[in-house]
This record gives sequence, structure tokens and C-alpha cells, in this order.
Amino acid sequence: MNIWSATALNTAPDSENRIHGDDLAKKYGFEGGLVPGVTISAYLVHPLIEHWGKDWLDRGYANCRITSPLYDKELFEVKTDMVEPTKANTTLIKSNGIVSANAEVVLMQESPIKPILRRDKLVDVDYKAPQASKEIWKKLELNGCYAFKFLWSDKDPLIYLNKEMNLPSLLQPKGGGYSNLCFLLGCSNWILAGNAYMNPWVHLQTISQNYRAVEMNSSLIAEMEINKIYEKKGHEFIDVFVNLFDENDETCVMSINLIAIYKLRGS
Repeated sequence: MNIWSATALNTAPDSENRIHGDDLAKKYGFEGGLVPGVTISAYLVHPLIEHWGKDWLDRGYANCRITSPLYDKELFEVKTDMVEPTKANTTLIKSNGIVSANAEVVLMQESPIKPILRRDKLVDVDYKAPQASKEIWKKLELNGCYAFKFLWSDKDPLIYLNKEMNLPSLLQPKGGGYSNLCFLLGCSNWILAGNAYMNPWVHLQTISQNYRAVEMNSSLIAEMEINKIYEKKGHEFIDVFVNLFDENDETCVMSINLIAIYKLRGS
């Protein structure tokens, strides 16, 4: 069993989702602002990117589940259990022994059939998203969601560790590195929040499939569709499918199933 250790980084302390800020998070009983789920997911796959390299960026699969909060500057370990040569289970354990997240990570022998760009309407620059509610989600389910564009570049890139040198070499922006999972899954968060305003909300799970490594200075088009809207234990959940396409050739580079609590119990 391989063990990789690092220090957690809150990559979104100033996000519009104030669950990542200390003040609001503490009001909901947390110790401080939450490290984003997309960042935790990047930790869970980090050891496998070191192991499989670009092959995983081209055709890797990951099912990442967040089970307990992780906070900025917390020490953690990711334990990797290689079930098969192309399949592993990873577990993120905090220094106090609490499991924060786990994942099933697979190097697919062949990529599944890629989704096709639907050409959903791109969001207007001045669009203001309505407050998230069951009614708004149902409207988006019926009428469709806005598409968004995101750019992976070396200008203030989103990375999941404090020091770029600690990333796998093929992910280091200064060296023209490929996009990392924190940014790519982040696109699914941003399009979700761009279609319906949520504050606070909590990312719980992503199931993602890579189709091609995303090169530096790639412009991506994100398209989203609603999968499920439901309640559980007083929380209100949203489950969506997001596909990311390279704007240049319209090839799908990643598909994502994102599950989140858009309205916390008591909010």
C-alpha cells in the first residue's frame, strides 16, 4: 500500500460560496472554511497520476466521495490500495485518524464513447443566476441549462497544493502542464453555480471520465443537464451531468456527474 502525505489547501477562501469562508462555515458547526470537494478529489487521484502518468489524463476514471470536512493547513495522508494493475482504491485520512474522502480510480483500457456537443446557448456576460430552488432546477431541467466557457492557462492557474513544484511534473503550469482535476471538476461547480445561485452549498461526490488530457491555454465549453432533484435528511440535493469540450475542435475531454447539497438543512 502506497502512502502520500501533504498539507491541505483551501483553494476557494473568497468564493461566493461562503461555506469555504470561516465565518459562515462556523455558523453551520464546522471548525472553519471547508476545503473544496474538487480539491479533495485532486488529492485522491494525485498518487495515481504519479503512477500512471498521462495515460490516466487521457482515459482515466474516478469516483470521488467526500465523507468528512477537510480544513486549510490540515495534514493528511492518501493511502492507495492497488486492487488490480489498472484499478485502485484511495482513502484520504486526516492526522486525527478521521477519513475525509475515498475514491475508486481506474485506468480504462479504452475510453467510453465520447459525448457530443449539443451547442447549448452560451450564458450572456451580464446574466444573473436566480436563487436555487426546486422550481428553478425543474425549469432548467425542462428548458435546458446555459453553457459556459472556461480557460486553462498559466495566468493564475488553479492548483491544489501550495507549491507548484509538489505537483506531478506533467501538471505544473510553469512547464506548460496539463490541467489538473481541481480545475476540471471546478468547471462543473462553476457551471452549476452559474445556472442557479447557491450560498452556502456543499460538493459531495463526482464521478468523472477523462477522454483527453487538457493542454495549456485550452478554452473549454461546459454543458450541463439536470439528472435528479431530491431531499434527504432535511438537505436538498442536486445531481447533474456536465460535459467539457475543447472549443477548438469540439472534442469532449471529460464527462462529470456532480452531486451536491444546494440547500443545507436549516438554511
